Amino acid sequence: MTQGAGQGPEVERTATLRDFRVPAYVHETGPYVQTHPGDSLPPVDEAYPEGYTPTQRDLPVINRGDTLQVPVEPVPAAPAEQPTTGPGPLYVVGDVHGYLDELVAALQEKGLIDASGQWCAGTARLWFLGDFTDRGPDGIGVIDLVMRLSAEAAAAGGYCKALMGNHELLLLGAKRFGDTPVNSGAGTATFQAGWLLNGGQKTDMDRLQDHHLQWMARLDAIEAVDGYLLVHSDTTAYLDYGDSIEAVNDTVRETLTRNDADECWDLFRKFTKRFSFRDEGGADAVRSLLDTYGGTRIVHGHSPIPYLLGEVGSEDGEEGGGPVVEGPHVYAEGLAIAMDGGVTMAGKLLVQQLPLDI
Repeated sequence: MTQGAGQGPEVERTATLRDFRVPAYVHETGPYVQTHPGDSLPPVDEAYPEGYTPTQRDLPVINRGDTLQVPVEPVPAAPAEQPTTGPGPLYVVGDVHGYLDELVAALQEKGLIDASGQWCAGTARLWFLGDFTDRGPDGIGVIDLVMRLSAEAAAAGGYCKALMGNHELLLLGAKRFGDTPVNSGAGTATFQAGWLLNGGQKTDMDRLQDHHLQWMARLDAIEAVDGYLLVHSDTTAYLDYGDSIEAVNDTVRETLTRNDADECWDLFRKFTKRFSFRDEGGADAVRSLLDTYGGTRIVHGHSPIPYLLGEVGSEDGEEGGGPVVEGPHVYAEGLAIAMDGGVTMAGKLLVQQLPLDI
């Protein structure tokens, strides 16, 4: 496996509020979009809630050509078709990052919720792949919606479940540890500065309550459903936490329960790793996870599809310079399905039924 320059965990350098400005994606070797102290912040649209910091969306992408885009045709907003026997249809949702309106629209388009935002899909099964907050205007609203839909879906005989993303770990750390120094591997850092540097929103922190924290801390890191291995991050770092799905999930929860800042930072750091499945040896990396945890294909979020597409966006903010994402992308010899449509980059928030029709 190889990684291009500037790719890796989202935060791995010392971040201070003195040089703070929110880039859309920050990695251990620096941000994709470089900013400097003293740069003026973009104006805040009056439609955004007070305290929301918009993030840049016109990001460059990495030149790649080995992925397959799966076109997804729009469907009417009708309740998901229910099977006569057995479990209902399976859906997965990519990274939401606080874009509540886009999430509601996508769920309605698939017939999972009705015009009033209530679950209307009966026995359907819905999995969120993590990263509910940061960068977008209403991360807490997204969490509230997912928690409510979980109860409504269960009452209807289906379910709505969610995985732990690196931004859940980051928000938990910012709330628990604040400016407590941690050893980042690249110097001293803090969760608070790292959270802000990666698009943390004051509006989310102000509205964060104990039941949100408890919900996030109990999320699973990895699951297997219908032959699909569901994870948030496109990394093999899950192997560091156990040789079974149960062991990984238990280890992650135990780490959070111990409430050790350095341990939690190391967990966050490993969950920010990306692109393990993309380059030479990527299919073997996927197989290492499938062989250990089961399944025939892996489904992940975390790395925006525009970076996997191979279409170079505009670094100058020119209109129409970015790639158009219409659906999931299949790569790594057909073993990996990427689900982050790049909503933070003016891309599409993806909700997809499995299996893919390809």
